Amino acid sequence: MSDIQRSISRLLHFARQKGLIAPDDEVYAANRLIDVLGVEEYVPHAVDETLETATPVLEEMLDDAAARGLIENTVNERDLFDTRIMDCVMPRPSEVVREFRAHYAASPQEATDWYYRLSIASNYIRKTRIDRNIAWKTATEYGDLDVTINLSKPEKDPRDIAKAKLAKASSYPKCLLCRENEGYAGRANHPARETHRLIPLDLCGASWFLQYSPYTYYNEHCIILNGDHVPMVISRETFENLAAFLEIFPHYFAGSNADLPIVGGSILSHDHYQGGRYTFAMECAATEKEYAFKNYPTVRAGRVKWPMSTLRLTSPDADALIDLAEKILAAWRVYSDASVEILAETDGTPHNTITPIARRRGEDFEFDLVFRNNRTTAEHPLGLFHPHAEVHHIKKENIGLIEVLGLAILPARLKSEMEQIRAELLRGAADIAGIADIEKHADWYRSVRAAHTTVTEGNVDGILRDEIGKVFLEVLTHAGVFKRDAAGMAAFDRWIESIAGV
Repeated sequence: MSDIQRSISRLLHFARQKGLIAPDDEVYAANRLIDVLGVEEYVPHAVDETLETATPVLEEMLDDAAARGLIENTVNERDLFDTRIMDCVMPRPSEVVREFRAHYAASPQEATDWYYRLSIASNYIRKTRIDRNIAWKTATEYGDLDVTINLSKPEKDPRDIAKAKLAKASSYPKCLLCRENEGYAGRANHPARETHRLIPLDLCGASWFLQYSPYTYYNEHCIILNGDHVPMVISRETFENLAAFLEIFPHYFAGSNADLPIVGGSILSHDHYQGGRYTFAMECAATEKEYAFKNYPTVRAGRVKWPMSTLRLTSPDADALIDLAEKILAAWRVYSDASVEILAETDGTPHNTITPIARRRGEDFEFDLVFRNNRTTAEHPLGLFHPHAEVHHIKKENIGLIEVLGLAILPARLKSEMEQIRAELLRGAADIAGIADIEKHADWYRSVRAAHTTVTEGNVDGILRDEIGKVFLEVLTHAGVFKRDAAGMAAFDRWIESIAGV
């Protein structure tokens, strides 16, 4: 047992260094650990090391637990168990809230800095996995788009899949965003959340909570979730809540996925927003044409030079922004322009909604309103303003808030597929249509070859990344309701003119 005893000492040392426990907590935490790990006693070992994350120690403990039959050695079982281990060295929710508020009294940024560090130290944010993601920027006429191949979610083990199928049906928690996840042990078909800690927020008199995303697709990627399990909806309340969030955390942005299928996010059943501290290409995009709303003289408005159709509203008066945004949303819900294939509804089914993004620019509040439409057609059964079939080899999933901002989240399969394509490009293969794993990329491969006559070890990786980034730009272009040609921009202007007097 000497190895596991040393692992316990290492974890306690790490927890003290990261401020998860105080010296007075150490005996209590040690006793919790020996219970969870199934050992009889704890004999302290001298430890002198500095770890960035708890992962190396947790891996030791998990290997030991699997060897002793405490867990089955699968990804899901290890994730459930290491979360249980880390809960032994976690502060209670009330302690986290109290500490957060103490830091907030100094500054909002100090509070979020502390909370983010805590979320990484607790392994709630699995930083070691997230660091495996492949990320780069691709220069375009709209700015530098961010592209990531998401490797942070491990492949499902067949044994875990089998257990999930056999797991007893449960409606608790109702979904992954419900506040009841805080401290939940998890099960075969629901992740462990024992290290989850929420920060209560009052947004316009309603109960909301702040947390960080376990997957952190960008710096300080946070989720703002409704205390009640109610569906996503874009309304005046959305704009009010986003502005209220910026009052509390002026150094963060916040935005909402749209509230309709196809153009919405992955979870429409629970009202929530996303935010964080990151500068996306969309934020840097210029306003290329100004508009005036006669009843809102304090609001500056303009069309954003961006592949998705975006109206930017800026004002020091948050109430004016909220009022105008509400009126624009109401008008967009019923707006149609058949000349550019925008229909507000078909057979009573609504199609129009908005993806809103809010930020501060000094004393100003700023809303980017991205117009969305979820129509499907015979030619585009997955969505007319959705990635079209020719780009599905790279990106087929919904275009939600994060992609709208200019960050591609691409599937893990692309890592191995691009490695194969890389090899074929270097050997000068004319076509890949006969290679089962990558033949979906055949048309794209031929276009890449035609565009780059000289492919070498020195430039092949850059070529592939730039070409993938160009596909993401095409994805965003497909999702734009007003296309960036003369007809589309004229239609955008007609739309704005139709509401200039609201």
